[in-house]
Amino acid sequence: MPDGARTPLPGRRIRTPVDGVHHLAARNEEVLGVLPVAAADRVAAAGLPPWRAAEHLASRTLLRFLLREVGEDAGDGPVAALPGGRPYLPGRPGPGVSLSHSAGWVAAAVGRGRDVGVDVQVPAPVGDRLLRRCCLPGDADALAALPEDARRLGFARVFTVQEACVKARGEGLSGRPWTVPVPLDPRTGTWNRVHWSAPHDDRDAVPVACAWTEPVSRQEGAGGGDGLRPRTNTRTNT
Repeated sequence: MPDGARTPLPGRRIRTPVDGVHHLAARNEEVLGVLPVAAADRVAAAGLPPWRAAEHLASRTLLRFLLREVGEDAGDGPVAALPGGRPYLPGRPGPGVSLSHSAGWVAAAVGRGRDVGVDVQVPAPVGDRLLRRCCLPGDADALAALPEDARRLGFARVFTVQEACVKARGEGLSGRPWTVPVPLDPRTGTWNRVHWSAPHDDRDAVPVACAWTEPVSRQEGAGGGDGLRPRTNTRTNT
């Protein structure tokens, strides 16, 4: 699939940073207003608070659409989660999958024979302590000197990459995302055998990043493994 393939979601494109890795992001209402919602997902979302149900349905609906588009159709099968929250497709060890949500936005990623991580972050206020914890020293100073909107956007671009990288390794906060070195205005890079891409979309100033491992065996249990460490995680953003 070519990078930037069109979708039924106006202005949204499937990104393909490398062969076999695809990701897509959109607003909740865009996804739920256009794409069909699987019955299994409606059942799973029943009883959740309205805001949580919306992000649950939108993220899984977006993932199912992406799977269909890249030839890995999950049909109406379940999208399950490991104890730490990482999503996987029961009985389907081939594709690695990842989900993210942030303030009305969702993102999904698929990796054929790879582990993947995706993250979307709506820019939000960020204090000096968090800037210095997550950013390289000189970059923290540079961001702190920017106007508020630019500081929020710059930090969100850095943190999406950090989150995507640790999620690709099957970790949440236990992976210490703030220790992943990411430059300002990130585009592509590699960290601890994990590759990442952070395309910039001019239509919406909402950063999205995707990370992936090299192709791996998918026979290491539910959802596969990255060949680096087991998927016994703490929390991941699903």
